[in-house]
Order: sequence, then C-alpha cells, then structure tokens
Amino acid sequence: MRTIGLIGGMSWESSAEYYRLLNEEARRRLGGHHCARSVLLTVDFAEIEALQRAGDWDTAGAILAEAARNLERAGAAMVLLCTNTMHRVAGTIGDGIGVPFLHIVDSTADRILASGLRTVGLLGTRFTMEMDFYRSRMRERGVEALVPDEEGRELVHRVIYEELTMNRVEDSSRAAFRRVIADLARRGAEGVVLGCTEITLLIGPEDSPVPVFDSTRIHVQHAFDTACRTGG
Repeated sequence: MRTIGLIGGMSWESSAEYYRLLNEEARRRLGGHHCARSVLLTVDFAEIEALQRAGDWDTAGAILAEAARNLERAGAAMVLLCTNTMHRVAGTIGDGIGVPFLHIVDSTADRILASGLRTVGLLGTRFTMEMDFYRSRMRERGVEALVPDEEGRELVHRVIYEELTMNRVEDSSRAAFRRVIADLARRGAEGVVLGCTEITLLIGPEDSPVPVFDSTRIHVQHAFDTACRTGG
C-alpha cells in the first residue's frame, strides 16, 4: 500500500474524521491490525479562515500548495485535501506537486453517477454553495447540483462555522438541516451531497428522504483504492 498524504486542519475535526475513516477502511478491507499508510500535515485554520473572509484565495492556495509539496517530500504518493471549500484552489495545489491530487468533486460525482442519479442537492459552506468551482466541476462530469435558497444557505454556513468547526453538535441544527434537505428534495434533488467534511458530524442517511452522498467517506474510499492499486 502506498502512502496517502493528507492536508488537514480545516478544521481539525474534519481531519480527525478523515484519519478515522481511512484507518477503519484499512481494517475493514485488510483485517487484523492493519492501518492505512498516511502522513498528515495540519495547517492553522485561523489563518486560512481569515484569508477566506478576505477573499485572498491566492495566498491560501500558496499555503496549501506548500503543504502538499511537504507531504510529497515526506513520501506521499498522492495528496488529499481534507476540506471541500478549499478545493477552490485545487488547481494551484495539483500544479505544484508531482504526485496525483485526488479531487473530492471527482470522487463524489463518479459515485453519484454510478448510483444512476443526475441531480443532487449540495450542502456546504457559502463558498462551496455560491461559488462556481464545485458545481461547475460536477456539471462537467454530468451531475447537476442544486443549492438551498438564501435562507437555507445562510443557515448551513452559520452552523458549519459557528458550531461544527467548534466541535458543537446541536439537535436544533440537525432539525433545521433536515428541513433544508427536504426542500431540496421537493425541488427535484434525487440525492444530497454533504459537501463539507464537518456536516457528517451532524447529518446521516437517516436524516434525508433521498440518498446521502458523504463526500468525506467517498473521498477516503477513492484514496484507499488508489493507494492499493498496483501501478497507479
């Protein structure tokens, strides 16, 4: 098994989820005491979050590209970014390394298509839902992504940043997310993408009337497949 590089820290809760899922996948598939070969580099989310608010994506991209290069130097045979939102700068990261960068949208869209669906709801930060970098890449792969209305987008974004990234999980927020998902389903969403790594702390398949696509778990499974594949 080749080594998986993880750029983490956005937030650390999502990084912990990636690490847990990756090693659970190793135990499930390989059994015994197996762990996934990985190296994790944690950036300071306070710095990245400030750059997000300032709209300084170039500086944020440079920081994450350097993190990716450090992972490659540490022996990573591929790199994962443990956040959906910062895939806004995926091109900068991927262009700066000589090993594959596994894009979370590609992994997720391929899983949706394999399920026979074409239209899904997308939950994530305001950046993910309102900027085009996520939805356009899905569209290129044949998946149309619907986002909540303005009120729903504000709610989802607030819960992510004020609760989930602070390791707070509130029942009232779970109920609110259920209402947002139900509205997306009424508008034609055949499934819903949990397009923020922290949302999995709050929402699961039991909270949705349509199939749930957990981008974090799907990303991890793609990475594990790639790490175990001979010759790439």
